[in-house]
Amino acid sequence: MESIEIDEALVRWLLRQQHPDLAGLELREVAGGWDNRMWRLGEDLAVRLPRTPRAPALLRTEQRWLPSLAPDLPLPVPVPVRVGEPSGRFPATWSVTRWIDGEPADNMPITDPQAADTLARFLAALHRRAPEGAPANPIRGGSLRAGSHFETWLAAIPAGDLAARARQVWEHALAAPEWADEPVWLHADLHPANVVVSDGTLSGVIDWGELCAGDPATDLAAAWVLLPAGAATRFFDAYASADDATIQRARGWAVLRSLVLISIGQNGEKGLPGGKRTWLPAGHAALERVLAPPR
Repeated sequence: MESIEIDEALVRWLLRQQHPDLAGLELREVAGGWDNRMWRLGEDLAVRLPRTPRAPALLRTEQRWLPSLAPDLPLPVPVPVRVGEPSGRFPATWSVTRWIDGEPADNMPITDPQAADTLARFLAALHRRAPEGAPANPIRGGSLRAGSHFETWLAAIPAGDLAARARQVWEHALAAPEWADEPVWLHADLHPANVVVSDGTLSGVIDWGELCAGDPATDLAAAWVLLPAGAATRFFDAYASADDATIQRARGWAVLRSLVLISIGQNGEKGLPGGKRTWLPAGHAALERVLAPPR
């Protein structure tokens, strides 16, 4: 995908060929995610085209599962409304989705404490038993030990008290009993660039390519990664169904996600490929929240 120039002319051509009734709408490029380029289409739609080798499979996951999940979710999500099929000019699937208004949280952090209730309602609705055939991802939906590379990510912060406290939370999480119930649906990639914010609160959840079934602790890390300081307790009170072991694992996931954000943010500061400068302050803020003493 990376060798193909994805420009307005290509997007317009693809629409004319496969969805001509949409081809006349206004088209303008907007900031995309890690794996996809994105164009806003008219006022209510977006076009997502994959740009990495793994991206087409992620789009297929969204196309297959998100339309059936979305009606039960209490926040807007970018449901695919049209599917683009591979062609000679663009040899991969692509999607036309609902446009979700708001600013990504790595640009505009959540500040309203009531977002804890919103996020809890959202995840409680999502975390229902997944059906047979749901996508499996042992790294994101399974054990914390699976492919975490914690030591590599820990190197993003200097050795010292902060690193020692991060390691302590991590090891405490590893010691917690693992998830033994049926796997539930997970977003599996809840970090600031994958949610949108309006008026200081959570207003939508985007980028569902990692959707899979597994341990809800993976998503519950968002209590620290997304919410303002001190909101985690309110979140877990509202979510209501997380036991102590699940919260322990969730804190471990939150430490790991914070370190990943910091590392990728540092790469952005250095101008390295794949770096995201806005992730650096988001990662530091998340790590500070998850390492703070509970209120």
